[in-house]
Amino acid sequence: MALPNSDHDVIIIGSGAAGLTAAITLADHCRVLVLAKGELTGGSTAWAQGGIAAVLDAGDTFENHIEDTMVAGAGLNRRETVEFVVENAPHAIERLIEMGVAFNKEEGALHLTREGGHSHRRIVHVDDATGWAVQAALLRTAEAHPNITLLPGQACIDLITGRHEERYSGSGRVWGVYALDEATGKVHAHVGRATILASGGAGRVYQFSTAPRGATGDGIAMAWRAGCRVSNMEMMQFHPTCLYNLEVKNFLITEAVRGEGGILKHPVTGHRYMPDYDPRAELAPRDIVARANDDQIKRFGLDYVHLDISDKDPDFVAGHFPNIYEKLLTLGIDMTKQPIPVVPAQHYTCGGVLIDLDGRTDLPGLYAAGEVTESGLHGANRLASNSLLECFVFGEAAAKHIVRHWDELGAPPAIHPWDESRVTDSDEEVVIKQNWTEIRRFMWNYVGIVRTTKRLERAQHRINMLSGEVGEYYGHFRVTTDLIELRNLLQCAELIVKSALHRKESRGLHYTLDYPELAAEAVDTVLVP
Repeated sequence: MALPNSDHDVIIIGSGAAGLTAAITLADHCRVLVLAKGELTGGSTAWAQGGIAAVLDAGDTFENHIEDTMVAGAGLNRRETVEFVVENAPHAIERLIEMGVAFNKEEGALHLTREGGHSHRRIVHVDDATGWAVQAALLRTAEAHPNITLLPGQACIDLITGRHEERYSGSGRVWGVYALDEATGKVHAHVGRATILASGGAGRVYQFSTAPRGATGDGIAMAWRAGCRVSNMEMMQFHPTCLYNLEVKNFLITEAVRGEGGILKHPVTGHRYMPDYDPRAELAPRDIVARANDDQIKRFGLDYVHLDISDKDPDFVAGHFPNIYEKLLTLGIDMTKQPIPVVPAQHYTCGGVLIDLDGRTDLPGLYAAGEVTESGLHGANRLASNSLLECFVFGEAAAKHIVRHWDELGAPPAIHPWDESRVTDSDEEVVIKQNWTEIRRFMWNYVGIVRTTKRLERAQHRINMLSGEVGEYYGHFRVTTDLIELRNLLQCAELIVKSALHRKESRGLHYTLDYPELAAEAVDTVLVP
């Protein structure tokens, strides 16, 4: 259905934790349209197994949580952001409990688990499927509010800026987004006073990723094309333990399995190797564990390594990780008795669109929250369970800033409709599939966990060649979701490689054999369009 421009005041791109938190915060003040690519539950939020980090334990302090986040982030975090998020965490948990999230309890108090990099138990969780519970509660709340319209099946193409105004302006002011209605094939202009990007990360740039199918960096690419700076795109987090199974893609074995005593072993010799790499062994930060797993696999020519928690009480294991336990049983693996085969996989995009503490981007009228952003929280490596937290805190911050500055935002001008007068339907979908596969493969091989300048330059060469091909294809054919995603994947791949070549040191998630040392000063890699 075509929606008239005046129907909504704020356009939100993404229906995960960040987008829905913003929508719910705004809904008492204005009319909100939430656009989702595919299903409303298709984002990363629903996939989050671990939980949400917050200082709730008597012996824990904000300072401890701030320090743990800074240490994991290898000095690249912005301290004021870390303080802001950590101090707002208990409030975020309270809001979720009010919305009906039934966090696990023990003797009347919230049950807190511990994960790698944390000095205290501070992870609230709903079994090992926190994301599903959070996504469901947010959706219920949003669906019940008359001022929120949820519209699935919308693939966003480009942000609407001043140059799309009927009277044309080079202001860079954002007025919404052009989106493809996947059911009808029509492109609509969704216009509002303010726009919030909450579209998630760019994990699908890689061949092996725990990210959902739709994590193609759409928001990062759209913001870049519209004129926003992006920061630290080389900081791609690889989760150390993704299930190795040729039939099942992207099944994550949560960090908490190691937190509760799971150990990593060489699958042939049974040697426990993590103490050889780091005194914190299995509880070292993710980047260290992922590199160790990658090193074992490459050095010994393995397909996978083993994660073993079978020496713990079977009832404890099955009770703590019911979803993982059940899933593995269907694949013939009993984690209470045998080890789990695991490999590293891309897991989280720590870089993204640069924002301030109000969620504002460089462009007037455009806000962003969650994995699409680089807020300064994660630095060079995200601490476990800080990701959902960032979504709640910045989703609310952006919404509150919009409400406070409502009158200054002004009503949208007349906007040109989408122009497809010069394009035809594609007769070569195979081109898209081929290029998509190629990008993901060379990004995994050349821009993965361990990098070299030569490999990065090879990737850059491939990107340059593909950019011409994809650009020409995009100019000639009608948009489809696959074409939109391919264009965005390629754009994000280019930003990642450019950032990685720029950083002449190894810090956090960016590890290069050509510059193995840490530079004296931690400096963000900021790219300007």
